Amino acid sequence: MANETHYDVIIVGAGPAGCASAIQLSGSGLSVLLLEKSTFPRDKTCGDALSLDVVNQLNWLNPKLAQRFENFAKKTPSFGVRFYAPSREIVDIPFIHKGKNKCGYICSRLDFDNLLFEFVQEETHTEIRQNCKATSVNTNDTIGIVVTDQGKFTSDLIIASDGAHSIVNKQITGQEVDKKHHSAGLRWYYEGVTGFHEDGFIELHYLKDILPGYLWIFPMPNNTANVGIGLLSSEVSKKKINIKEVLDHYVNADPFLRERFKKAKPLETKKGYGLPLGSKKRPLSGNRILLTGDAGSLIDPLSGEGIANAIRSGRFAADHAKICFTQQNFSSSFNLAYDEKLYKAIWNELRVSRALQRMFKYPRFANFLARRTNQSQKLKQFMIEALENVDQKKLLTRPGILYRIWLK
Repeated sequence: MANETHYDVIIVGAGPAGCASAIQLSGSGLSVLLLEKSTFPRDKTCGDALSLDVVNQLNWLNPKLAQRFENFAKKTPSFGVRFYAPSREIVDIPFIHKGKNKCGYICSRLDFDNLLFEFVQEETHTEIRQNCKATSVNTNDTIGIVVTDQGKFTSDLIIASDGAHSIVNKQITGQEVDKKHHSAGLRWYYEGVTGFHEDGFIELHYLKDILPGYLWIFPMPNNTANVGIGLLSSEVSKKKINIKEVLDHYVNADPFLRERFKKAKPLETKKGYGLPLGSKKRPLSGNRILLTGDAGSLIDPLSGEGIANAIRSGRFAADHAKICFTQQNFSSSFNLAYDEKLYKAIWNELRVSRALQRMFKYPRFANFLARRTNQSQKLKQFMIEALENVDQKKLLTRPGILYRIWLK
């Protein structure tokens, strides 16, 4: 090919994981190429909710970036979650960390991803190629090769951050979609939805016909909202669910929701996407390859949140890359240390979320949890603490724990 250039590290994909790797590698002295198939700003179909963990990850990545996000106007603060049980009983759980009220945010991925990308452009020495689509990736004992529609590039190490349909993952690991560990999703931006909590609580509606998934309604800036559905792909196939029709029904015909959408208007056509869930362990590395974010299937199976783990994995991948160059070792066996470190940080939470996802398949469990939480202040406090503490959340999976707590 006409264009062939060598770099120390090639990052494929400039979403949160790829940008995090580029930022973490800044100042390392390594030559870094960041490839992005689109041109920023670009949309990414998502729920757009940013958890407390995302805010923390930004600060750990770069305090200057965290401050830029703090000053960013295109976001809506959210101080809690409003859960709707299948019975339609409402449970409000505020975000509290170490005894203090905290907030997450809702920010469109078009704006959030562009904020990260601009930071990479302005604050690092990363070489960037936009509108550059990787078509194949290969590695051998001496080099990594990325072929794109703009030419061929080589590197000592490749960090794959190319999303849920990762070409790097597919070509290197050969993994196929496992519908039991994959979610089908649908997003629909709206204007004029009414009835939100005054503190911007995000809403999760656990509806009987889409369990263990949920319908979400998230308030956004300028009187807009992100509305969508996410549910297991295995359930979609098994029950032959048309998620577009399901979303239409709840927005337009459901007695509980239709009044809130009576004067609302959609701002786009429905956009679907697939999410590889982190409900089972998968290989996160190979010879001269590290997988991050959605490319590594690191999405929480209960909440569907993946941005925090994308940034975290991007940070960890960059740190491991530095060790690779120090040791001059890029082998599959050496890179297993990246898998071990990342899973040590996140697997406990992913495992507990998987267990809870299975439990939420049953409407009676969801209804019982909502009813008891509203009846018992101690259980309500337990649920508040479970949002921030995975060990507390793990207790929810133990038989009889909810009943014992309610009786106290």
